[in-house]
Amino acid sequence: MGATAGAVWGRTEQQDFRSRVRGTLLGAAVGDALGAPLDGLSLEEIREEHGREGLSDLASGSGRRGAISHLTQLTLFSVDGLIRAQVRRDTGAWHPPTDLHRAYLRWAATQRDWGPDERRKDDGWLAREEWLYARRSPARSCLLGFGDTVMGTPDAPKNPGEAGPGAAARSAPFGLLVGWEPRLVLQLAVECAAQTHGHPTAYLTAGAYAVIVHALARGESLDAAVQQALGLLAPLPGQQPVADALQHALGAVRQGLPTPARVEEFAGGGTATGVLAAAVYCALVEDVRHGLCLAVNHGGPSGAAGVLAGGLLGALYGETALPPAWLAELEGRPTLLVLADDFAMEMTQGAALHGPGRASPGWLTRYPRA
Repeated sequence: MGATAGAVWGRTEQQDFRSRVRGTLLGAAVGDALGAPLDGLSLEEIREEHGREGLSDLASGSGRRGAISHLTQLTLFSVDGLIRAQVRRDTGAWHPPTDLHRAYLRWAATQRDWGPDERRKDDGWLAREEWLYARRSPARSCLLGFGDTVMGTPDAPKNPGEAGPGAAARSAPFGLLVGWEPRLVLQLAVECAAQTHGHPTAYLTAGAYAVIVHALARGESLDAAVQQALGLLAPLPGQQPVADALQHALGAVRQGLPTPARVEEFAGGGTATGVLAAAVYCALVEDVRHGLCLAVNHGGPSGAAGVLAGGLLGALYGETALPPAWLAELEGRPTLLVLADDFAMEMTQGAALHGPGRASPGWLTRYPRA
């Protein structure tokens, strides 16, 4: 697995990067909170409950407005695992998929335990956040994939028939590794997706999504980002359905104003490829609020589509473009912001926080090397 490039970060570049990191994580979480209450409903049922235009504001889910699902929980642990991988690199142990797998096992513990176990000294701070111990309809594929310590790989994946969008929905953080080569971002996202979603279309969709986020976080347009993903996918076995879905999404945008019917056409089947296509289609809407609402009003997995579209919009426009009233009610926003800022600090100033010969004790308490 490749290393982070040794770019020199100026203050302006650091501020822009932090805004895109915050935007990506908050956007994905807001999309999750918006869409999760609609999961399991048909488009007709959504319209019966929320009117002809569908849902246009946060609705109550899991007992409150702005509640996130297991998709955001796993995204947080993706970020935690990436930071821990960077910190562990000082020890000579450099295999990010393993560090991510350990992070996901910490998430799995939150789904079994009543609360944080202070005896687990190597958990770090995120696994001690009590609010994360709520079960939010975790997908069976994730519970099975992280139900033991055996790590799935593309050669021996967990749940080889699972073609849903769940792995892609936790993959935006891989795209925030802006110092990595895009092909390595793709590789890491694919390897980590295979830990729960073993169908090639599912793990290749996760890789494509990470590459698109990566290009957006580096300042590219969405069209250019999709083209880059298509180029990297081209030589990979099993990539054609993913490529077809992305090209279909780009083509649909040129055919007129976006409509819920077209989103339903993309995402209604619930496949990873269809949900990614819907997210790209909706993210091409310049009004962020409209794009997010469009992404969740369909009969497919609305929460996952909201996550993917929100991550794209946040990476594209930064945190300040997101609807502030929704952010104000978003569950876990303080944790999301702290984790986003920690990630940005690690990626831009990691050398000042730790190294082979020295390290900040506070940083290693937060992100243990073990």
